[in-house]
Amino acid sequence: MISAEWHARIACAGRVTGAGFLVTPDKVLTCAHVVQDGGGTAPPLTVTFTERPGFPPVAARVVAHGGWGGGPVDAGDLAVLELERPVPIAPAALAPADAAYGPAPRKLVVYGFPAGFDEGTLAEYRVTAPQLISQEWLQLEAWQPGGQPLAPGFSGAAVRLVDTGEVVGMVTAAASARDVRNGRMMPTHVMARYWPDLRSLVPAPDHRAADRARLRELVERAARAGVECSPVGLYTAAAGPFDPPPPPEGFDSLWSAALFVLCELDGPGAVATVNRFADLVAGLLRPPAAEPAAAAAPDWSPILVELAHSGAGDGLVRAEVSAFSGGRRHPVDSDTVPLGRLRAWVQERIETAFRYLTPGADELIAFSLPRDWLDWPVDRWASAPDDDTPLGCLYPLVVTDHARRKASTRHVLTRAWKRLDSRPSAPLHRVECGGLEDPGRLRRRLRQADAGLAGFATAPAAALTRPHFDTSLTAPAPVMVWSRAGCGAGDGGADCTGAERCAGKAFLDRLDAWARVVPPAELPRHLLELREEADTEEGHWARDIQLLWDDPRPFTDAHAAAPGHARSPVA
Repeated sequence: MISAEWHARIACAGRVTGAGFLVTPDKVLTCAHVVQDGGGTAPPLTVTFTERPGFPPVAARVVAHGGWGGGPVDAGDLAVLELERPVPIAPAALAPADAAYGPAPRKLVVYGFPAGFDEGTLAEYRVTAPQLISQEWLQLEAWQPGGQPLAPGFSGAAVRLVDTGEVVGMVTAAASARDVRNGRMMPTHVMARYWPDLRSLVPAPDHRAADRARLRELVERAARAGVECSPVGLYTAAAGPFDPPPPPEGFDSLWSAALFVLCELDGPGAVATVNRFADLVAGLLRPPAAEPAAAAAPDWSPILVELAHSGAGDGLVRAEVSAFSGGRRHPVDSDTVPLGRLRAWVQERIETAFRYLTPGADELIAFSLPRDWLDWPVDRWASAPDDDTPLGCLYPLVVTDHARRKASTRHVLTRAWKRLDSRPSAPLHRVECGGLEDPGRLRRRLRQADAGLAGFATAPAAALTRPHFDTSLTAPAPVMVWSRAGCGAGDGGADCTGAERCAGKAFLDRLDAWARVVPPAELPRHLLELREEADTEEGHWARDIQLLWDDPRPFTDAHAAAPGHARSPVA
């Protein structure tokens, strides 16, 4: 159900004259002709929020108008009412006018108060065409024959999208003929022309409706929960390098920061900022009681799939599958497998490996790959011959570098993970397109005590960043993340310097916001949820995400023989 508490009924001297809608805690918009008898020394105006039963009427006064001349076709039929006091009701969510139409008609709902309906009634309409009439109105027509006409009492009503609840305009007139079911609405951008303060409340057209709705829903939840935060700090953390700084006076609430992000930022970079801001707000809503548990490493029971060059040609792969449970390694099978049969072979052995896991344990699929195969899309491999669900959408799945299985490297990685276990999240070190950072400086940074994740804007094969990728592997970085899709602008070549057009930069922006609220030890589990989401959404930023997550501890075989006694003297 879409909340509609912001719908308002306007009365002058006790007589209902029309409708309106709340746009800020103390401002209501309506038509000028609805309140033409309620200004100056005229009888008082009152505003009633009928969808909040028991909430008393609030006195109001006209504080701004559009210069309406008094005639039915005169422009500027807008009035801004200031309430006697702010009300504890979430304001209407506004949208650009172009959201009202598309390739298929979009259903619009109007909530008005015609004679006999003091509690309000609904009417369904649609925009006839995107063409403005006299640069002022869009024409409305009934969604279906025989529907509720736009009778007196609908003037000033919000015109909202039925699927998102966003307001795209305001009813200003109805057809004069009784049997004609159409009317006119003043779209949000025309309303902002008459009342400039509205511009800061109408989102830029670049933002997707789903992103706007998600951010508003999260902010509303945070407001209801009384979450305390620094809105300026939150915006600063989400802002990209080309976004403006927060206003000098700051933000008086989380709502005002969210509206700044939605309404003042435009362009491709702004889309990423909106999603980063929403991710940060979502992080605020995580229950504090969960933090201590999140800091402890999950009790992973891994299934290790080791693939290697066979030495017998490119068409053959050396494959081995093992399961780790109860502190020991359980070999499942090993063989030299033709490349064309590899996926089916792996499917069958993974299924067998599950028999060795403790029931209810946290399973983890880990592919140990040669360095030149680390970009293989193993998470997209089908999970079974009769189930094309990707493995990465069914189980937590990571890749590891087979060359890092040396004892010395495992020792260093184990020490790094002991540090990471004490943190609720780990910072992302960004390796941007173009290979601008010196690999030696990158190595030093990744070996520092506060190092976290290494994120790459390009795929490992990109020439300019390949040295940085190899450096991160040998540092060794315990966690590395990249998108197999690369940066999309010369594959991270010299012509790509992390500009807003670069898909790699956008990937790192989204990755940064996602990872900053996830404990490193739980990245595989959270990535499973992210991959499931990406699998159902076209163009999702994490569609081709690759996670190299290398914690040696779940792969320890406590019952293995010491290196010097790997074979019996008798054998």
